[in-house]
Amino acid sequence: MAHWAVVFPAERLDEERLFANDSVPLEGDGPTAGDVVLLVADGAAPVLFGLGRVRVPGEVHYTHRLLDQPVPVGDLKLAGPGVYPLEPSAFEASAGGVDPYLRTDGPKRTWLVSVDMPIEAASPAEAARLFWSYVYELGPQELPAFVSPVGNELAMQAFVLGIESNQDPEEED
Repeated sequence: MAHWAVVFPAERLDEERLFANDSVPLEGDGPTAGDVVLLVADGAAPVLFGLGRVRVPGEVHYTHRLLDQPVPVGDLKLAGPGVYPLEPSAFEASAGGVDPYLRTDGPKRTWLVSVDMPIEAASPAEAARLFWSYVYELGPQELPAFVSPVGNELAMQAFVLGIESNQDPEEED
């Protein structure tokens, strides 16, 4: 088993926040089946957004997702997007501090997620069609998703582009 860091352009972190992907595609040579990988978003201060394991060539399956709170990569010397072999100690220095509860196969909670919008229509079926048209057209860039844990609906938070967003027009962000 080899240890790797795969650095993606910073925009990849934004893409990963939007959808629950099971894996991240790899391009080029490097990690093979069984290897472990640090998933890093490039930028002024590169951040670790996930840990993974290669199951099939060209694909890293998440073992941990850090999408909501990526962590700095520290002393790793990574020069932009690409694939970098790592010593086991360097891998452990970055991966060792990751919360085990962020495992993709770890314990789960049940959440209520909704998108609400008033729609004027002649019938319920037309309202449903218009709803899906608006969702498709506006997408996660403009529509907030409202999320709360089951049993504590007063703790509802709005998320836009996978990031918590204040939707109260009378409060400042």
